[in-house]
Amino acid sequence: MMGDKRSRIIKALKDAQKSPVSGEELGLKLGISRTMVWKYIKSLQADGYEIESSPKRGYVLKSVPQLLYPEEIQMGLKTTLLGKEIHYFEEVTSTNSIAKEIAASEEEGTLVIAEVQKGGRGRLGREWISPHGGIWMSVILKPGIPLRHASRLTLVAGLAVANVIRNMDLDARIKWPNDVRINGKKVCGILTEAKAEVDKVDYVVLGIGINVNMDLKDIPESFRAGSTTLKAELGRHIKRVSFLQDFLFELEQQYILFKTQPFSHILNDWLALSDTIGREVKVTTPSRIIEGKAVGVTPDGALVIKKADDTKEEIIAGRCIYARSR
Repeated sequence: MMGDKRSRIIKALKDAQKSPVSGEELGLKLGISRTMVWKYIKSLQADGYEIESSPKRGYVLKSVPQLLYPEEIQMGLKTTLLGKEIHYFEEVTSTNSIAKEIAASEEEGTLVIAEVQKGGRGRLGREWISPHGGIWMSVILKPGIPLRHASRLTLVAGLAVANVIRNMDLDARIKWPNDVRINGKKVCGILTEAKAEVDKVDYVVLGIGINVNMDLKDIPESFRAGSTTLKAELGRHIKRVSFLQDFLFELEQQYILFKTQPFSHILNDWLALSDTIGREVKVTTPSRIIEGKAVGVTPDGALVIKKADDTKEEIIAGRCIYARSR
């Protein structure tokens, strides 16, 4: 398999720590000819790997491209499920669209990742801007749960994103239902889409977009005021591959809890990081607008709103706007 051979060549060159590795040595390790080694090296160079070659000394890896190549992500990935198969694209309309097309035939944990999305979508069909420098990905999950529980996975993903960002000493908070924010500005959006038969989920596609290394000027003006990036918050460039590896590990840990423990464990952790509970909110659904105070979230992920007449209403999906600061 070409991907496997490429990965093994990259690993051998990295392990050599900038000492030369001969074509003969690489060929013996991989069970291929020196000519085939040379062809793989040319392929890697074309993809942005800076590899010096000398007829007498061999090959030296000088630098790797700052791209989300599967070989880079999988090298050192600590997961057992997520990311074992990765479909990588330079540009797509939407990673969720591709993931839904292939989900039925793919193993659980497969990822679809793109450097750029041209038609990224948020909840309720809203546009999601996805330029170079972010992480735009979809995860295929097959949890075998009732359809009514599919929205719980939005909370699982939001918690995982917030935890990883908080480990970077940033005060990430979760806005119901699907945003992660830093200092009141959106850094991540999540779009969960499911296919089900007779109320049992066939698969869930978890779309996750994270603003990582973009400059704020790269975000269209209409979105800029309410958005931020990890780079802007930390004042430095983020190693996207390392960040993604950390996130996939955290998401897998939360997914294991989701499948093995009562959902209250995850819900309580989510509530502890929510910046929605306790606020006056206005939630717009396709049919109406509900206003009141957000007082809780149900086990199925619905927002509980206490209205002016003291009655409570549960909203499973909608666009949530904060009426004013706490």
